[in-house]
Amino acid sequence: MCRVVTFHLRLSGGLMSSTIEAPASQLPLPMQNVLSRLAANSTEAEQALVRKAYTYAAAAHAGQVRLSGEPYLSHPLAVAEILAELGFDAHAVAAGLLHDTVEDTKVTLEEIDAEFGEQVADIVDGVTKISMMNFDSKEEQQAENIRKMILAMSHDIRVPVVKLADRTHNMRTLDFQKPHRRQAIAQETMDIYAPLANRLGLHRIKLELENLSFKYLHPDKYGQIFDWMETNQVVERQIISKIIARLEDTLQENGLQGTVWGRIKHAYSIYRKMTEQNLTLEDMHDILAFRVIVKEVRDCYAMLGLVHAQWKPVPGRFKDYISMPKANGYQSLHTTVIGPEGERIEIQFRTEEMHRLAEHGVASHWLYKERNHAVDVRDAPEFEWLREILDRQGEESDSKEFMHSLRLDLFKDEVYVFTPAGDVKELPEGATPLDFAFLIHTQVGSRCVGAKVNGKLVPLGTPLKSGDTVEILTDKNRHPSRDWLKIVKTAKARNRIQQYLRTEERAAAITLGREMLEKEGRRMGLSLARAEKEGHLKALAQNFSVASADDLLASVGYARYTAKAVLNRLQALVAPPETVDLPEALADASSIRKKDRATSQEAPSGQSGAISVRGVDNMLLRFAKCCNPVPGDSIVGFVSRGRGVIVHTSTCPNVRDLEPDRLLSVQWDGHETQPFPVRVHLLANNEKGILADVAVVMRDEDANISSCLLQCTLDNRTEMEFEIEVRDVAHLYHVIDKLRHIPAVLEVVRKTTDEE
Repeated sequence: MCRVVTFHLRLSGGLMSSTIEAPASQLPLPMQNVLSRLAANSTEAEQALVRKAYTYAAAAHAGQVRLSGEPYLSHPLAVAEILAELGFDAHAVAAGLLHDTVEDTKVTLEEIDAEFGEQVADIVDGVTKISMMNFDSKEEQQAENIRKMILAMSHDIRVPVVKLADRTHNMRTLDFQKPHRRQAIAQETMDIYAPLANRLGLHRIKLELENLSFKYLHPDKYGQIFDWMETNQVVERQIISKIIARLEDTLQENGLQGTVWGRIKHAYSIYRKMTEQNLTLEDMHDILAFRVIVKEVRDCYAMLGLVHAQWKPVPGRFKDYISMPKANGYQSLHTTVIGPEGERIEIQFRTEEMHRLAEHGVASHWLYKERNHAVDVRDAPEFEWLREILDRQGEESDSKEFMHSLRLDLFKDEVYVFTPAGDVKELPEGATPLDFAFLIHTQVGSRCVGAKVNGKLVPLGTPLKSGDTVEILTDKNRHPSRDWLKIVKTAKARNRIQQYLRTEERAAAITLGREMLEKEGRRMGLSLARAEKEGHLKALAQNFSVASADDLLASVGYARYTAKAVLNRLQALVAPPETVDLPEALADASSIRKKDRATSQEAPSGQSGAISVRGVDNMLLRFAKCCNPVPGDSIVGFVSRGRGVIVHTSTCPNVRDLEPDRLLSVQWDGHETQPFPVRVHLLANNEKGILADVAVVMRDEDANISSCLLQCTLDNRTEMEFEIEVRDVAHLYHVIDKLRHIPAVLEVVRKTTDEE
C-alpha cells in the first residue's frame, strides 16, 4: 500500500513544497514498529500525521550523522519507538520524531506549528533546550533547561515523557561520548531523569536509566555485579521456574485467575541493596523478584495470605501500596518471604489495572482517557508534587538552590504519616515533624515549637516513619530559625524558612543602615532625618541606582556601601548655595551619578556588591573588627544568631573558635568600589616631622586616614596606630611598602586584635 504525504519544509533556499511517496513496506523497521503499535489505538489520520513527521524529520536531518557514525535520523526514530512502546498517542510520537528539528536544523517552531498543529509544536518547544541564551555556568544552563521543561509539563505531561525517551536513547548510545561527557550525562540522568521517570510512574524507563547511569558512573562495580549475575543466573533461573510453578499452582488450587512473572533484579538494585545494608556479593541472597497479577483487589490480599501460609514472611518487609498508593499513583502489595530453598524472594501482588498504571505511568491518561489531548496537570491530584515545584520555581532565582530543591522533590522515597484527624500525608523519606508542619500550612510550620509522634514528644529533627501519627504544637510568638535549615528535608519547608529569613534580615539591614548613617552623620554634621523629610534621601537612592530609600538603607546595612560614601554624596546634593558654587556642585553630582550608572551596568545582576555568599541571597553582612578583611583577603563567613553573617579573614585567630557548622563559603565578587577600613601599626624613631612624613605618604598613595593614635616609648621611639581606608590588599601592602622606605620608620605591620 502506498501513502502520499505532502508537506512544506523551509530550507536555506526558502520554502520548498515536496510530495513524497512513502510505501509502508519500505519504511525503516523502527518506523514500521511505531506504526504497528499505533494501529490499535489510532485513526488513519493520526497514523498519517506520524508518517508525515517521519518524512519531515528525514528531510530536516538529511546529511547529519551522530557520533556513532549512524544517520542522525536513527535517534528520533528510536525516541518515537520508545514513546509508541509506552502507549503514547500520535501527537507525542510525532513530537518525538521532530524533537531535535528546531534545535539542530533550520526548521522553526512556527513551521512545526503550521505543519503539525499546536499540540505537537508545544511539545517540541518544551523539549527544545534554551540554546540561544547566555549563561554564566553549565550548572545555570542545566537549571534553566530543567526549569523550562517543568513549566512546559504543567500544561502537557507529554513534554517530560518525550524528554525521557530522548534521554533513554542517548544513554543507550553513551559509549560514543568522551569519558568526561559520559560521566556528566550519567550523573545528571541519575540525579534528575531517573527520579523524574519514577515520579511519572514510568517504571521501566526508570530502571533502564538507573542501570545505564550506574554502568558509566561506577564501571568497576557494575562489571563485578554483571559477571556475578552471569555466573549465577543458570541456578537462579532454575529457582525462578520452580517458584513460578508453585505460585501458579496456588492460584489454580484456590480458584483464582492470574499470571506470574519472575526475574533476577537489575544490577543497580543489587548495588543499592549492597551499599544500604553493607553487604558483599557473597552475602546477597534476595536477588529474585516475582509479580502476581490477578483480577480483583481482594485477590491480591487473598494471594498474600496464601503465600505467607506457605513461606515465612520476613518481618518489616511488608508494604501495602494499595491502601496507601505512592505519589505517582503506583499500587501493589509488596512482601519478602523465605523461599522453598531458604533464599529471600520479593513478591508483588497487583491487579491488571494496577499493572497497567505501573508499567505505563502517565501514559494511561492517553491509553484510556485523554488520547490526543494536552492534559493540564495542575488540577490532577496525582501531580500535587509538580504543583509545589511550580509554586516555588518563580521564587528560586538561584540555579543551585533550584536544582537542590528539585532533587529533594524528585529523589526521595515516600513515607506516609497521619494527622490527628486521620488524614494521610505523604513526605519524602527522612522528613521530620518540621517538614510535616510546613506541609500542613506555612503558618503552622513558622509557629512550630514542638511535635508529638504517636502521642510522645520528640525533637523536631526526628525522622518520621510510615504509619506515624504526628501532632504539631505551635506558639504565635515563635518564628523560623536559621538552625531549622539543618533539620528540614523538603524543598517547601526550606524555601519558606529562607523566605522568612530574607524578609527579617532585610528589615534588620534597614535598621542597621539607618543607625550607621545617623552615627556617621552626627560626626559630619548631617541630619539623616532632615534629609529624609526633605526628600533628599529618595533622590540619593536614585543617585545610587537603587529603587527606594529603604533599599539604600538596606545596602548600607548589607555592607554594599559604607556610611561615609553615602553621606559624602548626600553632602554634595544638599550643600548650601552660599558655601558651594551651585553650577560646580551640580556638575559634580551629575558626574557622580554617571559614574554610578556606569558601575551599575558593569556589575552583573545577582551580585551583592562587596561580598557574594554562596547559596544564600541578601544576607545581612558585617565585617569582623578583629581582622578587618579587605578585597583580596581569603575570607570566610560566620552565621551569627540575630546578626547575619560576620566576615573574617581565613587566617583570623578567632575563626578557630567558631562553630564549624555555622561557617559559610564567601568570596569577593570582583566589583568592589568602596574604600575598606584597615588598621596599620607603625614603629619609628621619635624624630621631628615623622608624623608629617607618614601623612604625606598616605596622601600620595590615596589612603585616607580615619583615625590615629600616637604614643612615645621610654626608649625614644614612637608607636602609631592608624585606621586607613584602602581599595584592596594590593593597595594596602603598597602603602605599607612606601611607609617602610621612610628613614625613621623601623617597622610597619597590618594590625589585628583578639577582640571581634
